[in-house]
Amino acid sequence: MAVLDRAIARLLPAVPKPLVQRISSRYIAGETVAEACRTVKGLNDEGRMATIDVLGEEIKSRDEALEIVRAYHDVFEAIQHEGLDSNVSVKLTGLGLKLGYELCKVNLQTVVRHAAQSGNFVRIDMEDSSCTSDTLRMYRELREEGLDNLGVVLQAYLRRTIRDIRELAPLRPNVRLCKGIYVEPPLIAYRDFDAVRENFVLCLSELLRGGCYVGIATHDQWLISEGLRLVGERGLGPDAYEFQMLLGVTAAAGDRLIRDGHRLRVYVPFGKYWYSYSMRRLQENPKIAGYIAADTLDRLFGRNGA
Repeated sequence: MAVLDRAIARLLPAVPKPLVQRISSRYIAGETVAEACRTVKGLNDEGRMATIDVLGEEIKSRDEALEIVRAYHDVFEAIQHEGLDSNVSVKLTGLGLKLGYELCKVNLQTVVRHAAQSGNFVRIDMEDSSCTSDTLRMYRELREEGLDNLGVVLQAYLRRTIRDIRELAPLRPNVRLCKGIYVEPPLIAYRDFDAVRENFVLCLSELLRGGCYVGIATHDQWLISEGLRLVGERGLGPDAYEFQMLLGVTAAAGDRLIRDGHRLRVYVPFGKYWYSYSMRRLQENPKIAGYIAADTLDRLFGRNGA
């Protein structure tokens, strides 16, 4: 299957853009704030919370980074005006991290302060390992400035993550814990499926032990069960944690969590960079390409009732 997944990923550039858009429309909310808000409204009506991400990792200039900042301004205004249950997620590369650390920091401060004025919350996404240290450094610096409406993402497949959790412990960080999707060398990342799962559970246990609020971000049913076990053992109420999933993926599993009284937040990406985002993500992680190809065939031929 891995060979087939890689073959599908290599063929993606030859797929007509309208077809890529059709495939990605299940996972990306569109190009505009209005489209993203319609998607969030639908999720809220189903009992799901949301986190909105303005796509833009591909930016190459200061002006493009500022455009992303302005887009988040529009998002906060729309969330407040429409009374949506949603926070936001930001990728530091979209705010200019690769153009300069200080430029990115100023842009992030602007977004987080605007969020605070709106009574909202910002989650810093974690990207590939070239960004990890700068991401955690910037998170610490803004928290030390008193910007507490700020959370971060940690990736369970990185060997460093358990150490990062212990170093961040004094801040009692609000953390989204996910497996991680980027292809990283075995020196810094677990590659074995069971090893990643085991480290996820270890990291989640450590975060909960430290009194952290955790967004348990996974579609892995075994990890969902382990998450439920760990929060149950600690006697945590539903306001002390949440589960998180991607837009358009495993809706039935999300329905079960909501039905059982757990909170679920859905990641809602949108923006004009949807095509490059889709192509890069699928090529970086061939397993996702294979999954989407199979999922699309199932929908086209009526084999999947989801």
